[in-house]
Amino acid sequence: MTARFHNPVDTRFGCGSLRQLASLTENQKVALVIFPEARALGLLDRLNVLLGERLVHVVEDVQPNPDVAQLRDTYERFWREAGDCQTVIAVGGGSAIDTAKALIAGTASGSFDELLTLLATGQAFVPARAKALIAVPTTAGTGSEVTPWATLWDVANQKKYSLHLDCTWPKVAIVDPELMMTVPAGVTVSTGLDALSHALESIWNHNANPISDTYAVSAIEDILDCLPQLRLDPGNKELRSRMALAALKAGMAFSNTKTALAHSISYEMTLRYGLPHGIACSFTLPLVLGLAWGRDEARDRTLQGMFGPDLHKAQARLRAFLHSLDVKTEFGDYGLSPEQSRSILETAARGARGRNFIGSSAD
Repeated sequence: MTARFHNPVDTRFGCGSLRQLASLTENQKVALVIFPEARALGLLDRLNVLLGERLVHVVEDVQPNPDVAQLRDTYERFWREAGDCQTVIAVGGGSAIDTAKALIAGTASGSFDELLTLLATGQAFVPARAKALIAVPTTAGTGSEVTPWATLWDVANQKKYSLHLDCTWPKVAIVDPELMMTVPAGVTVSTGLDALSHALESIWNHNANPISDTYAVSAIEDILDCLPQLRLDPGNKELRSRMALAALKAGMAFSNTKTALAHSISYEMTLRYGLPHGIACSFTLPLVLGLAWGRDEARDRTLQGMFGPDLHKAQARLRAFLHSLDVKTEFGDYGLSPEQSRSILETAARGARGRNFIGSSAD
């Protein structure tokens, strides 16, 4: 058995680790990308104190699922006003980190449309200039702090762009569970389910290996046990720390495999039906588990090690878990007809992430 695993992110974990920002950015000019509620929570003031005069630019109008219509002005203003900074710090959920990843990939002209043109080709490219990224998640779910990927949305044209460059790997990830203590229960559940999806998707994946499996299995076991408890006791620091670590492990797993069919389905569900990402990528997990089962002996061993040898019981356990969190698990629950459901499944299977799935035609 051989395997290769690569993750270049310098990862700092633990309560209070946010304070390391001061030493990590010493003698630098930095820009900050942060979610809008951070000001009212006092987090922006705290970061201002930590960073002092080195903080030269702040983006605080990040919206969920970054849309190119808004990103255009943000991107071009960043390169006009903060083009001489060395580092961008992203503090927030996946949307803040995805926004920062888009900002750090600089075009020669400073034009955002030039970046979109490069992304539209689907080919790898080297940006004309780039900044270092420090990612500080405030939710336990995205895993974006230890992956190079960012998703940019063009809702008006029903498109999405996937950004993945060498420079979009964060240089440092700071995972401080104390920053997650005030996350509302609904967001806690949605982001936690995103992490569960990351871990499962890394298992039923052509790119899976024993190292990614180790991270994924540990993450799944923790999330199944911890997330329902955390939903009922959101102020519990120990549970917040466990979920933060589980989401980090899930991120490490799919940093090497990418996601698969459930995420490919989610893109359509978000674009066309407005379903939040964490729900969109998790409500089909029992269905996709059934499609993965029996496709690959090694993958079956990993899945059955967690769920047992009976597929129906395994699917029932996943459904019961999701239902306990008030997540419905059928396409019809979201207003889709059987024909629409089949169309989404067929389209998702042909997508780039769908082709990573062990049940795809690539078998």
